[in-house]
Amino acid sequence: MPDPRASAIDPALAIWGRRRFLASVVFAGSLAGAVTVAASLPGIYRAAATVLVERLGVSETFVRPSVTGELDTRLQTIGQEVLSRARLRALVERFGLDPDPGRQDSRDAAIAKVRRDIQVELKGAGTTTGRGTTIAFTVAFRGRDPETVARVANALAAFYVEENLKIRERQATDTARFLAAQLEETRSRLDEEDRRIMAFKRRHLGELPEQVAVNLATLERLNAQLALNVSSQMRVLEQRAALARQLTSGEPVDAAEDAEMPAARLARLRRELATMQRLYSDKYPDVVRLKAEIAAVEQQVAKAGPLAPAEPAVPGTQTSLGRLDAELDALKIEQRRLRQAIAAYQGRVEATPEREQELQEMSRDYRTAKETYDAMLKRYQDALVAEDLERRRTGGEFRVLDPAVPPRQPVTPNRFRLVLVGGLLALGAAAGAIVLAERLDTSFHTLDDLRLFTRVPVLASIPRIVRAGDAARRARQRWLATASIAVGLTLVVLFSYHVAHDNEPLVRLLSRGASSS
Repeated sequence: MPDPRASAIDPALAIWGRRRFLASVVFAGSLAGAVTVAASLPGIYRAAATVLVERLGVSETFVRPSVTGELDTRLQTIGQEVLSRARLRALVERFGLDPDPGRQDSRDAAIAKVRRDIQVELKGAGTTTGRGTTIAFTVAFRGRDPETVARVANALAAFYVEENLKIRERQATDTARFLAAQLEETRSRLDEEDRRIMAFKRRHLGELPEQVAVNLATLERLNAQLALNVSSQMRVLEQRAALARQLTSGEPVDAAEDAEMPAARLARLRRELATMQRLYSDKYPDVVRLKAEIAAVEQQVAKAGPLAPAEPAVPGTQTSLGRLDAELDALKIEQRRLRQAIAAYQGRVEATPEREQELQEMSRDYRTAKETYDAMLKRYQDALVAEDLERRRTGGEFRVLDPAVPPRQPVTPNRFRLVLVGGLLALGAAAGAIVLAERLDTSFHTLDDLRLFTRVPVLASIPRIVRAGDAARRARQRWLATASIAVGLTLVVLFSYHVAHDNEPLVRLLSRGASSS
């Protein structure tokens, strides 16, 4: 019984026997191309410098920094400045990164390439005791020369440190300048509120809440004066009525009785003065007036001399009536003045609640403006301190922790991996060549192939007949095939070298493919 495994392997062996030369050639050519590409690709080196960020050198208890924000945002801001065309152009010229400095398109390509080769990666954050949060990031550069990539990476790290200082100083200065303008505006509003209150107090002087006690005391004094004035008018009216009766009856009045009039008036004035002095000081106008009037009456009494005998009283009585009328008129004028003053002070007292409410509203606006001003002043002072810290480099600071060193091995390409993948592809290409050759071959190699094709019975199988000249012809064919294979392999190697040599875009493409897989 035939072995089924042998029947399945025999056709494959037969195909391999027929196509091994083709498979070997395809495998050798593919492998040679892959090895040449792996060996000819330029090595790309990567050097990285680590930059340490120390957030704050002074405790935030004493000063709050005006320059805040996430580190990645700050790095993007600084990166836009560091990766500017002018900065990269200076970098290209400094380190000779342009292969053809005389051409503008070559310069543009070199700048674009340098921008692609720069990488910034943020590392994890940690907390150190007493100095705030510490964060680090790396600035890496890729290139073909190990020494150059290390120097460029260190230059980029220095750029980041320098630009960070400039940006922080500029931000701190701008913050202080902005807060100064805001502070001046707030101070103007505060002064305006203060002027409003002062103008209100001047406009409503006497009606203010703090003056209500004085107004009430003045009202009490004016009412007392009014009562005294009314009493004086009653007395004068009584005296005038008595003199009028004497004048009407025509009875004689002795000089002593007429002289008693100034004496009685003097006594009355002294009583009024005593009453006024209990209420007011000696500088009060009414007190001064009473003193002057008393002095005048005293002089009149002194000039009157001793009492004269009785005589008709008509001339003296007429004089006394005139004096009493004048005194009564003066008292009435004073009464009107007192009533007007009482009405004015009464109006002040009644207007005080309304003025108090208006003053409270203005005082509330003033307090709000004052609180805003105090808060703005505090922020401005903090901004000045923060600006001073930035100038002294005591704020959040970039510091190169680990400078870049020339790498020993390229990071890409992975030549061993490329050769391994090339070998697998070469095997696939050889297998594909065998399959393609078998599909294109229409000849019959075995009786089974013929029986599968037709039902005509096979009578005999004639083996290959080798003649005498066939050996020499085969030798020539082998020589030509060997030479052709050698030439083909040489062409494959040369073409692969031409494609891979100095082909950095191909290296980047292979690197991205390897990283994605």
